[in-house]
Amino acid sequence: MWRDSRMIILTVVVTATYTAVLIPFKGLVLVPGFTEVRLANVLPVVFSVLFGPAAAWGSAFGNLIGDVFGGTLTRGSVFGFVGNFFFGFAGYKLWGNLGRLSCDEEPAMDSAGQLLEFLAISFVSAAGTAAIIAWGLEVLQLLPFSVLGTIIFVNDFLVAAIGGPILLRFLYPRVKRDGLLYPDLMREGDLPSVSERRQQVAGIGIAAVSIAWIVVGIGISLGLQGVPFGVGPADVTASDVTRTRIQLFVGSVAALLLLVASLLSGERLSAILRRDD
Repeated sequence: MWRDSRMIILTVVVTATYTAVLIPFKGLVLVPGFTEVRLANVLPVVFSVLFGPAAAWGSAFGNLIGDVFGGTLTRGSVFGFVGNFFFGFAGYKLWGNLGRLSCDEEPAMDSAGQLLEFLAISFVSAAGTAAIIAWGLEVLQLLPFSVLGTIIFVNDFLVAAIGGPILLRFLYPRVKRDGLLYPDLMREGDLPSVSERRQQVAGIGIAAVSIAWIVVGIGISLGLQGVPFGVGPADVTASDVTRTRIQLFVGSVAALLLLVASLLSGERLSAILRRDD
């Protein structure tokens, strides 16, 4: 994508838009120094489906810039960068590649099947993003996995699931008409050339690992580390952020599997557009 100036410009636009919506809500703090109410979370999944890899990089850089100017830049921002990259990446890889949950239609949000698929992608995107960031902050011994993982997952999923379909229904026909969908902008050689079967396997793999990681990570935090369910950040003690080998091991394995599945995956929207045209 970096060979195409239009995709680079689109990355800058996504970065600026995400940052501009993030910063005004920095004062609505959920976890001091780490996260806040984020109405901007409606953007990454929608942009991911529309703009592909430009949305992934734009979400990552937008979150980092938001941390800088919002006063929340910490060591954990490294994992925030990676997590938000995934937030803007998953929809690009998963649309049309979730087996029976995929309707194999354009994401115009004008059918129940499209809505169901978008909600499933929002769920996976939120789960993976929350797991990456929560695991990273546990590695840095800043917060237990369950505290931040739960907050980020709920925050990301609800905003994307409620506002995303409305925004996508408004944007999709306009972006398509103007020729700004990522299949229209990226060179054919830059689009992943992957068999349909491998796309499906990799897509389901991304979804399975993301969901399993957040569930198992929270389970380890509650069950083995003894972090009380529903505990707030202010109630976390030093012993609660003590790392356990199993949490580190599970997270490392999950991150590796997620990386492998992502590298093996393809994208389906370009084929759908060719078929429908």
